[in-house]
Amino acid sequence: MEFAFVAGNLALDFVATVASRDTVAAERVPTPDALAEWFALSGAVSEPPEVSAVDYGRAIALREVLYPALRARASGAPVDKDAIALVNALAAGPTPVPALVDGGVRTLGSADEVLALVARAAQHALTDPRLRFCDGQDCTRPFVDASRGHTRRWCGMAGCGDRAKAAAYRRRAARQTRGADVEG
Repeated sequence: MEFAFVAGNLALDFVATVASRDTVAAERVPTPDALAEWFALSGAVSEPPEVSAVDYGRAIALREVLYPALRARASGAPVDKDAIALVNALAAGPTPVPALVDGGVRTLGSADEVLALVARAAQHALTDPRLRFCDGQDCTRPFVDASRGHTRRWCGMAGCGDRAKAAAYRRRAARQTRGADVEG
């Protein structure tokens, strides 16, 4: 499965494992094995950990609590206290540990340890004033706006940004064509 890590925060990228929530709600980690693969691809660990059905359920519960909490935070509304309690409880656990081994550094950890890392990233995201949601049509991806002027509008240019700019170009071209038809 292909994943994009463009949010600038591990928890925000995890929330984005459901794409287009308001329309098709495409699940990107439909199984424990897919979640284990995401954990490794995210860089949280060097290789996919064992993910049980219980681990998977706990991860999805965190993700589904985070989305409305992040939406509330981004809009200036209060964040649900149960969401905060879950994030804090999971963040209190141990996280994956890097180790120097022959050939480099490897980070190993269990599913619970990766979830603790995701929950700690969620703590930061829920307190970051640069938290935004993509303006792309049908996109529900959160991101940290680290742009110089804090004017980033899309989760990434290689998708939503490109589509938005192409649509704007087509609208301008259509207006110019209509204007030329009126003059002619």
